[in-house]
Amino acid sequence: MTSAIDTGRVVPGATEHAHGPGSPVPVQTRSERFASASHDDFPEVTGRELEWRLTPVSSARDLIDDVLDGSPLPVEVTQAPGVASEWIARDDSRVGSAGLAEERAAANAWSSFEQAHAVTLTSETPVEVTIRRVSPDFAPRAAHTVITARPNSRGLVIIDNSGPTRLSENVEIVVEQGAHLTVVSLQEWHDEAVHFSSQFARVDRDASLKHVVVSLGGAIVRVNPSMRLAGEGAHGELLGLYFADAGQHLEQRVFVHHVAPHTVSRVNYKGALNGAKARTVWVGDVLIGRDATGTDSYEQNRNLVLSDGTRADSIPNLEIETGDIAGAGHASATGRFDDEQLFYLRSRGVPEPEARRLVVHGFLVEVVQKIGNAALQERLLAAIEAELAQIEVI
Repeated sequence: MTSAIDTGRVVPGATEHAHGPGSPVPVQTRSERFASASHDDFPEVTGRELEWRLTPVSSARDLIDDVLDGSPLPVEVTQAPGVASEWIARDDSRVGSAGLAEERAAANAWSSFEQAHAVTLTSETPVEVTIRRVSPDFAPRAAHTVITARPNSRGLVIIDNSGPTRLSENVEIVVEQGAHLTVVSLQEWHDEAVHFSSQFARVDRDASLKHVVVSLGGAIVRVNPSMRLAGEGAHGELLGLYFADAGQHLEQRVFVHHVAPHTVSRVNYKGALNGAKARTVWVGDVLIGRDATGTDSYEQNRNLVLSDGTRADSIPNLEIETGDIAGAGHASATGRFDDEQLFYLRSRGVPEPEARRLVVHGFLVEVVQKIGNAALQERLLAAIEAELAQIEVI
């Protein structure tokens, strides 16, 4: 199906003058991209499209076009007061409340899932919930998750992914008025796993969302967070941490849409690459709409190269449709170790290999410390240490 949902815009494809796939009329702003819940509404992916040209499409063709197993993916959800976990039908009003698929793989997952997993938070006292998903095999799968924070609720939701998988999914996050939510998407998949995840968020008036993507495991992992600051005073923080080993492809495409006045966003993604053909892709789009007066926005991406033979693509984009803003900016940098930091450590007797590990640890730990869950932070630091143990002197 193709439909217009309550996102403050008409979904292209709904009128005869739409800017849909194949239309001769170019998309003028990021918010005008075609959106649909139907796989067949999107043209075939060739790998030359702007959305796909940095992705190894040939290694994930099944997730883009093949029939996917849409039965519920096994999940374990920790119990907490004021938290409900349930499976809901495709026609439930919560499905599609945060966004619609904007590319063919996401639409394939949307067309294929049988039931959505819904997690709803109502507690005004902070709660922590873990959604643990252990994929059983490499059969191509589809999944759909809806996370809702009701007005004035407080919570942390961790989506903990592991096991062998070939998964295309959509995750919807709705943060209603006055709620404060943190969502962590953790990818520690099997070494040969392939995972596509489109994650849509809507943040209402005076609400806040901290969205964290941590990608460590998997052969191809592509996570696309999209956050819409829909209510006045909404606040969004998008954080990312990734560590690509030899032959691993880790990709993130981030979109922040400032719709309402006096909204604030901060984007900070950090990654490290080590090993032949380690590859990372980060694309950051920020759109400040014409009604988003008083907006304060900043995005940055930093990549640390630890060995030869790696590649990091980093592409920040900023669109501004109003002249009345508090501030907006972006930054991107990719490079090797900081020589001054290494010199400082070595001058105090720290051996060079250990000095390099300390520099990388300090580079990445900033994101980990902002998660707000001591046990998860400790687990991630241990995972980073395991990665660092494999670093060779360059």
